[in-house]
Amino acid sequence: MSVSQQVFLRDAMRRLNLTRDIFATRIGVKRRALDTWLLPEGSQEFRSMPEVVTRFVTEIVENDSLLQKYAQSAQSGPLRDRIAYQGKHQLLSVDQFSRESVEELFRVADLMQPIARRQKVSRVLEGAVLGNLFFEASTRTRVSFGAAFCRLGGSVCDTTGFTFSSMAKGESIYDTSRVMSGYVDAMVIRHPEKGSVAEFAEATNIPVVNGGDGPGEHPSQALLDLYTILTEFSRLGKLLDGAHIALVGDLKYGRTVHSLIKLLALYRGLTFTLVSPRGLEMPDYILEQTGRLGHTIEQTNSLAEGLKGADVIYATRVQKERFVGEEVEGYTADFQVNKAMVDQCCGPDVIVMHPLPRDSREGAHDLSVDLNHDSRLAIFRQTDNGIPVRMAIFAVLLGVEGLVQHSLRDVTWSPPSHLGPDDSVFHGLD
Repeated sequence: MSVSQQVFLRDAMRRLNLTRDIFATRIGVKRRALDTWLLPEGSQEFRSMPEVVTRFVTEIVENDSLLQKYAQSAQSGPLRDRIAYQGKHQLLSVDQFSRESVEELFRVADLMQPIARRQKVSRVLEGAVLGNLFFEASTRTRVSFGAAFCRLGGSVCDTTGFTFSSMAKGESIYDTSRVMSGYVDAMVIRHPEKGSVAEFAEATNIPVVNGGDGPGEHPSQALLDLYTILTEFSRLGKLLDGAHIALVGDLKYGRTVHSLIKLLALYRGLTFTLVSPRGLEMPDYILEQTGRLGHTIEQTNSLAEGLKGADVIYATRVQKERFVGEEVEGYTADFQVNKAMVDQCCGPDVIVMHPLPRDSREGAHDLSVDLNHDSRLAIFRQTDNGIPVRMAIFAVLLGVEGLVQHSLRDVTWSPPSHLGPDDSVFHGLD
C-alpha cells in the first residue's frame, strides 16, 4: 500500500458509503478488529490487517462492478418484511435470505450477546407466549428456542412427542395449527415429515419457525452454524469468501447440511468438498442450486482425501432413523473424524463443527471425543451461539429488535466466567 492503512480503509468506506459496522460485516470481520486497523500506526492498540483482507478490499475498490455490489444499498422496510414467507413473518427455509439480510440478522444477534452471556437482561417479549411443538425427539433445539424466548422476557409452552398430542387422535395439521394460534404468539415446530412445517405455517398468521422437517431443512441451525463460522474466521483474521468447506457424513438425510450449504452459497468463490458414505450423497437439486452460483463442488467417499486443506470441517452423524430398507456402504471406523485425521489433513486453524448430537459411545464412527480439549473443536461455541441467533430470529419476526438496545439492564446474579470447566478463553463469557 502506498498510503497508510488508516487512509486506505477510510477511503474504502467513503467510496462504498458504509458505516464502520456495515463495512466490517461486508468484509466478514468483527467491528473491534476493524477499529484496531483504523488506529494511527503509532497507537499501542494498532494492528496490521491480514494480507488476505488487504487484497480483498483492494479488489473491491478497484473493480467498478464489485464496488457497486458492496456499496450501501437502499433498504425497504423492516427486516421481517424482507425475509417474509409468502407475506407472513415466518421462517421456514434459508431460501428466504439474501447475503445482506442474513448479515443484518447477525447484527441483531450481536446485540443479543450480552443477554446470552448472562451479563444483561431484557423484557422486550414480556407477556408473549411461545408454543414449542416438537413431534420428533430434540434436546438442543427445543431447549435453546425456549431459553432464547425466555431470555427476552417471554414464556414457553412445550409439547413433545407425537403420541402426546391430539394428532395421535387423528387431528389434522391445519386444526392443530389454528387451535394453537389462539393460545400462543409464536410457534416453533419440528416434525418428521418434509414439508409438514409449511402446512402448519399455512394455517396461521402468527410467526412460525421451522425447527426441522424430517430430511428437509433446519434453517435456525444453519444460521447459527454460519454465524459461528463467521465469528471463528474473524478471530483468525480470515474471510469466508474463497474458503474451503468440507461437509462430512450423511449428506442425503442431514437437514442441517441441506440448509447450511445453501446459506454458505450466498458468499463468493467457495470450494465445497462433500464427503459421504456411498448412497448418502448430497441431493442433486441442492448440488444444482449451489453449482449455479459459481462455487466449486467436489464429491468423494474418502475422508482423508476430502479433509485436505479444509478451512472448516462440518461433520454430521448418519441419520439411521430415516432409512427405509437401506444399507450404508463404506461407513467404517475409517470414516471417523478424529484428532489424528485432523492433524494429518488440516492446518492449525481449521474449525471442526458438528450440529450434535454426536455418538460418543465406544466404537462409534462419528466425531471423536479425542478432540474435546483441542481449541479447533468449535462444537460448544457453536451450541452457545444458538441462543443469540434464535433470540435474533424471535426479535425480528415479532418486530422488537429496535427495542433491545434500550431495554438492557444488568443481571442481578453472578454468572460463571466460563460455561464449561475445560473451555478455553474464547469459549467463555468475556
